[in-house]
Amino acid sequence: MDLSKRSAENVAYMIEQLKQKLKVLNLDAIKPSHFSEEWYDELRDIYEMVMKRETFSPSEMQAIVEELGNLRKR
Repeated sequence: MDLSKRSAENVAYMIEQLKQKLKVLNLDAIKPSHFSEEWYDELRDIYEMVMKRETFSPSEMQAIVEELGNLRKR
């Protein structure tokens, strides 16, 4: 997957990968449709940081979820 290009498909891919990696329990809480391509670069930064790590502390997990919440469409 070429994540260097902004597209709805890439947003959907990154969100699905984040949900799996972070083991999101409420799958409806984070949907690709909640995110705009406007924030693509920020979402990609979060995606790349999360994919590099194996584990997260509770405070790190909370910070990641909060940041994703900040990127949601309003």
